[in-house]
Amino acid sequence: MQLKLFVFAILFSIFWGEAQELQIKGSVKDSNNNYIAFANVVITSSLNTNFLEGTTTDETGRFKFNQLVSGIYSLEISYLGYKTENVSLELKKDTTLQAIVLKEDPHQLEGVTVIAKRPSVKRLVDRLVFNVENSTLSNNNVLDVLKHTPGVIVSDGKITVKHSTPVIYINNKRIHLSINEVQQLLEGTTATNLKSIEVITNPPAKYDAEGGAVINIVTSKNIISGYNGSIFGNYKQGSEYPKYSFGTSHFFKGEKLSTYINFSDSPKKEYRNNNEFINFFNSQGEKATNWETDYRRIRKTSNKKINTNIDYEIDDRNSLGFSTNLLIAPRESTKTLVNSTTEVFDANKVLDSSFTTDNRLVDETFNLAFTLDYIHKFKKEGEKLSVSAHHTNYDFSSFQNVDTDYWFPDNSLIRNNRFQTFSSQVIKLFTGQLDYHLPLNETCEFEAGTKISNINSESILNQYIFKNGNKEEDQDNSDTFLYDEFNYAAYMSYSKDWREWSLKTGLRAEYTNIKGNSMSTNQINNNDYFKIFPSIYLLNRINENNELYFNYKKRIYRPRYSQLNPFKYFLNDNAFITGDPSLKPQIDDTFTLGYTFFKDFTFEIYYRIENDPTLEIVFQDNEENILKYSNTNIDKSISYGLDFMTYTQLTNRWNLYVLSSLFYYENQFFAIESNNQLFAVDQWSVYANLINYITLLKDKSLDLEVSYLYISPLVDGPTKVGVRSGLNINLRKTFWNNRASFNIGVQDVFNTQNFATATKYLNQDISFRSKMENKLLTLGFNYKFGNFRLKETKRNVDLEERDRL
Repeated sequence: MQLKLFVFAILFSIFWGEAQELQIKGSVKDSNNNYIAFANVVITSSLNTNFLEGTTTDETGRFKFNQLVSGIYSLEISYLGYKTENVSLELKKDTTLQAIVLKEDPHQLEGVTVIAKRPSVKRLVDRLVFNVENSTLSNNNVLDVLKHTPGVIVSDGKITVKHSTPVIYINNKRIHLSINEVQQLLEGTTATNLKSIEVITNPPAKYDAEGGAVINIVTSKNIISGYNGSIFGNYKQGSEYPKYSFGTSHFFKGEKLSTYINFSDSPKKEYRNNNEFINFFNSQGEKATNWETDYRRIRKTSNKKINTNIDYEIDDRNSLGFSTNLLIAPRESTKTLVNSTTEVFDANKVLDSSFTTDNRLVDETFNLAFTLDYIHKFKKEGEKLSVSAHHTNYDFSSFQNVDTDYWFPDNSLIRNNRFQTFSSQVIKLFTGQLDYHLPLNETCEFEAGTKISNINSESILNQYIFKNGNKEEDQDNSDTFLYDEFNYAAYMSYSKDWREWSLKTGLRAEYTNIKGNSMSTNQINNNDYFKIFPSIYLLNRINENNELYFNYKKRIYRPRYSQLNPFKYFLNDNAFITGDPSLKPQIDDTFTLGYTFFKDFTFEIYYRIENDPTLEIVFQDNEENILKYSNTNIDKSISYGLDFMTYTQLTNRWNLYVLSSLFYYENQFFAIESNNQLFAVDQWSVYANLINYITLLKDKSLDLEVSYLYISPLVDGPTKVGVRSGLNINLRKTFWNNRASFNIGVQDVFNTQNFATATKYLNQDISFRSKMENKLLTLGFNYKFGNFRLKETKRNVDLEERDRL
């Protein structure tokens, strides 16, 4: 009997070993601890020579094999541009491997011709990735690409994501520029070396707490040893003036040293025609006079940009990096001419008088930014320490001469007036940051860090008036404003992955100390505050095709330095801009619930409340007949809506991307010209962006992109903005074995992106129509040279199937 039981036990153990289904899970990373998506993973069995299976890593760099039996297996992991890794193991139970690290292998790319194109849009856990490498947009500048990026609106000098201003990063390094300066920098940066734009709507704790979203602009990494470069040129023809941009980029990669430099220039003239209508009221609330103004502005610029990156690998565990972003707008090529005619009517629409204004403006900008990085990798895989130091030196100066002639209805001269303004601003920014990253195990990661920053600003305004032809300083409208800010921050974050759940959470604390000093009035404003910014992301993988996620974030918007200047900057005799040194920071709370089904279709509902938003609001002074553009805190803004996004492959040559949003936005503000009465403006709005990516010709060397953008009327503070839409068409053809490309297109085909605004409440009645050169014929050319593709073996690799996975 004992012998029978022993034999039965042996047979049962053999049967159980053969019948039990086991699993192998793992992940693939590069040497910088970044997950590698779509890497090939092949598994073979030493016991069964006929057994062979393969898969690819998913978008998060992870893979798994199911329905395996116990035994000895070998894994082979490969990806283009990296050395192949082999892993052997004996499988006895469900096993999760340590992260498999692939090292770069530049020689693997010898003779490779990559003819596949990546999907233009990819949805990751916490961000939207817009891939533009080798797309129809590659010949444009980065600002043009940003205009096409789903979820990003670039219009009327503003960049917004989900109706809020984002913070701009380049290769995960923050750019300390205003939105206008960011647009100038991106406009002069070629998209030839642009890999992708990441729209991070819920930034992790390691990012600064400032801004509602983060736009991270990722450039291509040169993984081929040796030298290569490119030259580019673009031409745009508007209704009035041509616009040019040209530049060159150069890469060099050695065994330890990698360098990159880009230079670009963008000489252009821009024309804008604005019409303004104002109804001024008397003390009884009746219309007293009506002003109608026709503005014509011509602005000439030629901004030079230099971007450099130098990376040096000291050894396998230590590396140094140095980068610069330089923007130079010289005085001789930065000029603005504004001519305006204003007709003044009485309450019965009878012409009372008119005046013409000639404003000539010359300015100069030097914005020099430098960043030094050090990275140390510990012995434990993935553990690393990063140290970064940054300095920005911003120097801006401007001179304007304004002449105004006043006329009777019969065109006889009443009087004339002249004033001149000299203004300058020097900002010095210093930051230091330390980040620590520790993988606790295959599924858990911990991050922590600290940052300190100091901003020192000096703003000078000297205004001069003329009496009897003699120039003298206007003491009432001249000032020097000093601003000093210290910010101390610390953060920690934790992430954990389970089979069906993922959790990502973080906490960031910031202490800010501010001092502002108006020298002419001896007005000193001191302020300090401590804020905590939590963030959480929870994802449930219901099955292979469906996901449910929730996230919450708290963010801050600090006033710009120019918004804190208390002095009045006159645009003409009857309009000025002024700031407020006591502005409070804006604090946002945002909740998002999303659902993705069939992998490609995502719905999101969100709710956001903005406390103390800072806006530039135009107010009309009905007693003095003056317009005041005041930077002020409004009470709060509330928005909520439903977003939908999909990227769908209609055919093997036609991909369709759709992003739409139905949202409600309400602004509650204080009516400064009406005894600070609390007033609200609200609006339901629709945003829709549709982009078609079509590949033509047998060799797939011709790409067509057709996009359409629609924005229904919306509100911005107390102002209602009219409808906007635009159709863009672009063709791109590659030549000479992908070394050269040419593109031609039309932006805003039907010239429908011009818009109107209206600010009408209580005793305020201002309407505005804007006409810009939105309709543009665009031409572009790009040529690559050097060792961008080695030819010795003349192998061709078609990656289309890889991109479909």
